[in-house]
Amino acid sequence: MLVDVHTHVYLPRYASWLRSRSIAPRILVNEAGEERLLILENETSAGRPVGPSYWDRNAKISFMDQHGIDISVVSFANPWLDFLSPADAESLARDLNTDLEEYCATSPLLQSSTLKRLYGLGLLPLVPGISIPSVLAAVSQIAKAPHLRGLIMGTKGLGKGLDDDALDPVWKAIEENGLVVFLHPHYGVDSSAWGEKENGHVLPLALGFPFETTTAITRFILSGAFDRFPSLRILLAHSGGTLPQLSSRLASCIDHDPIVASRLKHDARFYLGKLWFDAVAYGPEELAFVSEIVSRSERYETGSSNTKALADRKQGSKRMLFGTDHPFFPPLSSSEKWKSVVENLEAIDAVDGWGKEEREGVRAGNALTFFNIQ
Repeated sequence: MLVDVHTHVYLPRYASWLRSRSIAPRILVNEAGEERLLILENETSAGRPVGPSYWDRNAKISFMDQHGIDISVVSFANPWLDFLSPADAESLARDLNTDLEEYCATSPLLQSSTLKRLYGLGLLPLVPGISIPSVLAAVSQIAKAPHLRGLIMGTKGLGKGLDDDALDPVWKAIEENGLVVFLHPHYGVDSSAWGEKENGHVLPLALGFPFETTTAITRFILSGAFDRFPSLRILLAHSGGTLPQLSSRLASCIDHDPIVASRLKHDARFYLGKLWFDAVAYGPEELAFVSEIVSRSERYETGSSNTKALADRKQGSKRMLFGTDHPFFPPLSSSEKWKSVVENLEAIDAVDGWGKEEREGVRAGNALTFFNIQ
């Protein structure tokens, strides 16, 4: 079986909002009469082609069939509701969550199974000025939807980031309802870092997105939120950005900083074992590294008697789930299968030290358990 946990949609109601706008994010029509999606105003091109693959369920199922994907856990694509007023965000979140539940509930069954082909991650009206009760109402709506398994959110929270104390009631409600949080980037980092040479979208996506994720989840960890909400389940996009690579440096900086040295209950590296990671890394060495770093987390629990020099990499694989990032990376030339899908599957198959159980776990088993799809 193959389960895709990183795959996006702009449902028709959302696309209509984008078409009505004159500034980014928006869908515009270029001189050739083609619809283009402009996510950020400073994008280097006139947007990207946008069509049925972003909102048509038949197109999503066709993509799944083409690549042997049995089940997809679809999520709304960035920038979610970030550009809306509190009133509009609250209303649209409610309507879109209803739309997504219907989108999944009326999807076909997996052959010879009672499982649906599609499950979903809703969204919250996380915008500056929104009331916490309004956000909690959206959490409750998602929790009651039979085919929604959690929510996707960006890195800004209510406008002040994920370490904002005002989010504590939201984290608590998400934890109590057993929902998954899929943390996904949108804004990248300061675009001045990319210089004046034209490099398309390569630097903002390859580097800006992972660095944004790393900063956001690090701030969350430093806030002590995992100590307050230890059962909270967070899935990081793009294999956790650069957090695995920098986790020991982070721990050392914390130990030598008088402001935060005593703030957390555990060494910072312990908290990587509380996170889940998509396997959207495109290379077996990268997946092996993330798996190994996650595996060692128990060594850093305060009071732990675990003295293993290096944890079993196979344990880390249990925190990884396959993803495609569809529909944002279509091949530039005609191809039977999308390279972004093929490379991620090849990477999973080629990780040194993973056996059949680990590979099948990353391909499907971990996701079925994580999202309680049964």
